[in-house]
Amino acid sequence: MSQGLFATLQQLLGAAHVQSSEEAAPYLTDKQGRYVGQVIAAVHPANTEEVAAVVRACVANDTPIVVQGGNTGLMGGATPDASGRAVLLLLNRLNRVRYVDTDNDTLTVEAGCILQTVQDVARNAGRLFPLSLGAEGSCTIGGNLGTNAGGTAVLRYGNTRELTLGLEVVTAQGEIWNGLRGLRKDNTGYDLRDLFIGSEGTLGIITAATLKLFPLPNAQATALLAFDSLAQAVQFLSHARAGFGASLTAFELLSADCLALLREQFPQGAQPFLSADQPWFALLELSDNHSESHAREAFEEVLGEAFENSLLANALIAESLAQSEALWLLREHMSEAQKRAGRNMKHDISVPISRIVDFVADTDALLQAKFPGVRHFTFGHLGDGNLHYNVAHPLGSTVDAHMANYAALSLLVHDSAHAHGGSISAEHGIGQRKLDLLERYKSPVELDLMRRIKQALDPKNLLNPGKVIEAVQS
Repeated sequence: MSQGLFATLQQLLGAAHVQSSEEAAPYLTDKQGRYVGQVIAAVHPANTEEVAAVVRACVANDTPIVVQGGNTGLMGGATPDASGRAVLLLLNRLNRVRYVDTDNDTLTVEAGCILQTVQDVARNAGRLFPLSLGAEGSCTIGGNLGTNAGGTAVLRYGNTRELTLGLEVVTAQGEIWNGLRGLRKDNTGYDLRDLFIGSEGTLGIITAATLKLFPLPNAQATALLAFDSLAQAVQFLSHARAGFGASLTAFELLSADCLALLREQFPQGAQPFLSADQPWFALLELSDNHSESHAREAFEEVLGEAFENSLLANALIAESLAQSEALWLLREHMSEAQKRAGRNMKHDISVPISRIVDFVADTDALLQAKFPGVRHFTFGHLGDGNLHYNVAHPLGSTVDAHMANYAALSLLVHDSAHAHGGSISAEHGIGQRKLDLLERYKSPVELDLMRRIKQALDPKNLLNPGKVIEAVQS
């Protein structure tokens, strides 16, 4: 059957766009090298109609389909399993910008467009597409939609779901749903768009999207802030929201340990406050639609009030674009700094902002009691409650010895996040890595509803099986 399907796929797409498992090897390992799969074929369709034709061929042969964008995900959601039964569907050729509508402030692009390209197209049209994350030079819009990606500007603009007005989707039956409506109000039944966003390719294959655009800010202001405690940082965030309003774009938390690691791994980079005693820092960005002077005045007023009310220990305001970029590199280099220092246990969790102080204090204490000496590298999007709560090996120990405790340590972190009203996945998704955890943290009603949706839209369980939710067993 696989040989017949391979030949059929070659007829549909052309032999040059169908690869064997050996030829497709670069696509069969996830970004972190944790999962390696095999496939009948990897296919590169050129348009939505070809995607639909591939799906229909796979359905006729009872063959699973795994869709992949830029392969930058962290949960193994775009990697096939090792059985070799699946077809890997790559959307890199679906990379066209279909329409820019500046009157409606929308941009319609295909799923294989690189995020940075979308940002550039919007900027060239005098608009802003605000989704921004570390992998923006290689991740695709389809992958961003599939995982409902977050990034650094969620505080002001929301996740990918909030940035999307319409979708084009190929269903599990190979039908094409054209929902590329640039409407901000459409109250005509179930919101299918939001169902597919964040489903990681398990309910349908997103092939295009109509995205929201925003005015380009006339000025941006950046500051690195120092705090005497995490509680003070949370209190300042409330003050900043009240003072800046919608202009507050980003509020990225960094612990003193994170800054020390950055100094160690990037000694040529910006090193502000590193001699100070403060344990917590935050990178704040303000986007102003008026002028540089207006942004500066707002900064001085809000920060001045914060100093007067003991909500801030120190502040460094960038005086130029170069200084602003240097400060942002602190945040952007965190993943690479950790990689250079050796593997650690990464946790993408979210809790209500009002519970963050308790979560960090309680979880730090629990880990030190059970795994003495582990080092905490906590950073992330404090403005929306999403922390990257990462834990490194104790000094004097080894990375391998530390990683041997992965299951027990991560369970403790996730249990704590759940106990504080949080989530075990804020922006990275579930994929296959966290699949087994849903049974522990989702209620039976939630799990049943998810399975019923999967069964209704993909009754043969052919779309990305083994990811997000275990299908109903027939």
